[in-house]
Amino acid sequence: MTTSQPLLFRIGLGYDSHRLGEGGPLRVGGVDIPGEFHAIGHSDADVLLHAVTDALMGAIAGPDIGRLFPDDAEVNRDRDSRDFVVEALRRVQEAGYEINNLDAVILAQKPKMASHIDTMREVVAEMLQTDVGQIGLKAKTGEGVDAVGRSEAIAARVVVMLTRR
Repeated sequence: MTTSQPLLFRIGLGYDSHRLGEGGPLRVGGVDIPGEFHAIGHSDADVLLHAVTDALMGAIAGPDIGRLFPDDAEVNRDRDSRDFVVEALRRVQEAGYEINNLDAVILAQKPKMASHIDTMREVVAEMLQTDVGQIGLKAKTGEGVDAVGRSEAIAARVVVMLTRR
């Protein structure tokens, strides 16, 4: 079923997770965080930018990141996840929408994210061609529970609201 009139607002939800390995840095939100861990993935494994990409694509009912940038394609090996966000934003704009706001949470036991949050917000806002005040970002630990809490994994959840231009 298609909508005869374009929707005024659209909401997208994104999620991603990656296993953690020894040795840093860990790239999150386009920022390299020094420390003892790195995310394991086909691209640069930026969990936040992958979730942002899926939220943007979900908001316009588009394909997910795995269909856009398959992990079995050699061209995507070690690829900068900013490329994924740029393509998703291009598609959002092509569909006639712009970012109203985005809210995200990073789930990581280690390393601590607090000192990097403001820089990540600035980087994401720049990628999305929007004001940093439209980007919410928090980080939570796993409190010792599950793979995140045992520092075996990192995850991110993102919700985005688009407004018709």
